[in-house]
Amino acid sequence: MKVIELTNVDFSLRQFLLPLMRGIRARGHEVVGVCAEGPLLAQVRAEGFRVVALPFARRISPLAHARAFLALVRLFRAERPDLVHAHMPLSGVLARLAARCAGVPRIAYTCHGFWFNNPGPWPRRATMFVLEWLAGRVTDVYLTVSQTEAADARRLHLSARATPVGNGRDPAVFRPDPAARARVRAALAVPQDRVVVIAVSRLVREKGYLELAAAMQAVPAAELWVVGERLASDRGEDMVAALRDAGLGARLRLLGYREDVAALLAAADIFALPSYFEGLPMSVIEAMLTGLPVVASDISATRQQVVPGETGLLVPARQVAPLAAALARLAADPPLRAAMGTAGRTRACDLFDEARVVARTLDLLGLPV
Repeated sequence: MKVIELTNVDFSLRQFLLPLMRGIRARGHEVVGVCAEGPLLAQVRAEGFRVVALPFARRISPLAHARAFLALVRLFRAERPDLVHAHMPLSGVLARLAARCAGVPRIAYTCHGFWFNNPGPWPRRATMFVLEWLAGRVTDVYLTVSQTEAADARRLHLSARATPVGNGRDPAVFRPDPAARARVRAALAVPQDRVVVIAVSRLVREKGYLELAAAMQAVPAAELWVVGERLASDRGEDMVAALRDAGLGARLRLLGYREDVAALLAAADIFALPSYFEGLPMSVIEAMLTGLPVVASDISATRQQVVPGETGLLVPARQVAPLAAALARLAADPPLRAAMGTAGRTRACDLFDEARVVARTLDLLGLPV
């Protein structure tokens, strides 16, 4: 079979779709990636995958979306895939509708979070709901990364057959690694006994970076590592400038986009993700597999991952004081960090193993071995 795996930007394809593409190829099927052009596609292409670049826009722009839709119809007619598997809100809607217009036999979608659940103006949220509803009418296989989104899709009549498949990472890659810890800390000139709080995500406001920086004021003996960058298509406040103005001084390290995230996590002590909204964050899975206690916002996505008091702590989103208290508690208690980290890895290995998630997804997509 010929499968097209499609998302919006190179970051999403590299981080979320590449394991699926490897799994599809391992089962003997042809797979083509589709997303906007970007530097992170170099590694994907180096593995021998063909990636077609199309101009997706991550904003409400009727003209840009019309151009992308027509380009998708032309691509699907030229490629004649047996299955189009789309991801992310806007690209997912466009791809599913274009696939139907192009006569693609089987259309699938994986929801990584509904845009209409994001904070924002109600007309935009209403528009996204209508588009999701319309696209759901032409979707043969409707998957979600979280149980909450699957329940929402069924409740809101987006799809009666919405099925949660989860997210996953490789426990052999993301794991406690004393050698990596020593190596990374030596390279960054960080003492082995200093407490390090690490955050890994895109540098956008809704990840809670301003609250995190403010909360770190209450943890003066610890430092904050921020791993990630702002995508070209991201909008809103510049988090790099905001973080540099937060008053942490040398206790803040902005590490940018990194390919050695597993080693950086192994070198840290606490993982933080005070987001306002998530689908099922891959970064939390990576941290849990690495054996880090997780401090995250008490939102539907992280409630499916973190067991409060056992594998980490959940705090109200957008509030500095509870976040500061949680970080300070863990920073002052190494045995608690170790116990939560061990429990977190056990839970992540049981629930978020990449091989099992990929295999289940491919089975639901109808791709035989």
